[in-house]
Amino acid sequence: MPSIVVVGANWGDEGKGRIVDLLAADAAASVRFQGGNNAGHTVVNDFGTFKLHQLPSGIFNKDCVAVLGPGMVISPAALTQEIAEVQAAGVDVKLHISDRATLCLPLHALEDTLEEQRLGDAAYGSTRQGIAPAYGDRVMKKGILIGWLNQPEVLLERIQFMLDWKLPQLKALYPSFDFTQTAEEMTAWLLEVTAPWREFICNVTEPLKALQKKDANLLFEAQLGAGRDLVYGEYPWTTSSNVTAAYAGIGSGLPALRPERVIAVAKAFSSSVGTGTLVTAMEEQDNFRENANEFGATTGRPRDMGYFDAVATRNGVELQAATEIALTKIDCLSGLADLKICVAYAGEHTENPIWPQTAALAPVYEQMASWEEDITGCRTFESLPVAAQRYVERIEDLMGVRVSMVSVGPERDQMINR
Repeated sequence: MPSIVVVGANWGDEGKGRIVDLLAADAAASVRFQGGNNAGHTVVNDFGTFKLHQLPSGIFNKDCVAVLGPGMVISPAALTQEIAEVQAAGVDVKLHISDRATLCLPLHALEDTLEEQRLGDAAYGSTRQGIAPAYGDRVMKKGILIGWLNQPEVLLERIQFMLDWKLPQLKALYPSFDFTQTAEEMTAWLLEVTAPWREFICNVTEPLKALQKKDANLLFEAQLGAGRDLVYGEYPWTTSSNVTAAYAGIGSGLPALRPERVIAVAKAFSSSVGTGTLVTAMEEQDNFRENANEFGATTGRPRDMGYFDAVATRNGVELQAATEIALTKIDCLSGLADLKICVAYAGEHTENPIWPQTAALAPVYEQMASWEEDITGCRTFESLPVAAQRYVERIEDLMGVRVSMVSVGPERDQMINR
């Protein structure tokens, strides 16, 4: 039962989408197992350039079924639009959507936005897509399950139950809150907007188990990275789900999953969007951000830029139980004269680097030789400049896990396999 889990080693935005798109050529199923419309996985291939938010990045392989797992929260209108966009590009969409996944409603997005506004300077940096409120409702047993879309009477009953509980709280907490849609109107809207994909709703465990019996290749894709995991990330500046490889089986519908490979994707530098601490932040980062095109794929927000943080990344690699590392965007370092790697932290509480926001930490750097050459055309490790080779090898030494893939550009074929 060959299975590969692709996860983030940092704070998200590592380039997981392009790794999944590449590996999907040999996969029978590509599965998203957590998160929702807050994801922004950029894929560049023969069909064009896409920023996927809910569809798995393996959607472009005609022989690969795309699975939205039970661990996801799904924004219905956004999913309908995303499906239409890839179909318009000539993609034959094959989908299984878990009946146990949770609906992320416009009401959740409104609640998310109002809470960020209330928090002001203390805001979490949410994408305001409604992810946290949707997961919160699921935990409070007030969530709306995808499967109920095929049971309109149950759907209406559960929406009314949720509104009776939620609306009085929102009206009391947020003075500007205004929501007049009734349960009947919400049910009718949901049935209309989900019509293009309701036929794909099923118990996704069954088709995935059937593929396992055929010894088919299964590919599992996480959103965000270890630094944003709900339990092990920089709480409270985390996402609202578990982004680690250990959750892949539960969130996909195969709780007994034992993956053969766990690929932790890491950037050749550090970047972070939203609130939190970037210990290795550069003093001057605007030009580097522009050159590396480091802006949020979902929100367009500029990412905070920093040098490669070996402490945080090794922590992420260990949390993910990674068997190998895919290092992305090393081409963006060409011409960066001041090239260095953070190999340790100095300051109080350095014995607990999982929580850098609780301590006054300072990076301890190791200077690295830089290179000027354009490496986007390199296809073998040996064709890289010696300085670039040494940079990869030093990261590999610090991580204690092999760097098996090195990305030198956004195109599907701009990849060095070691």
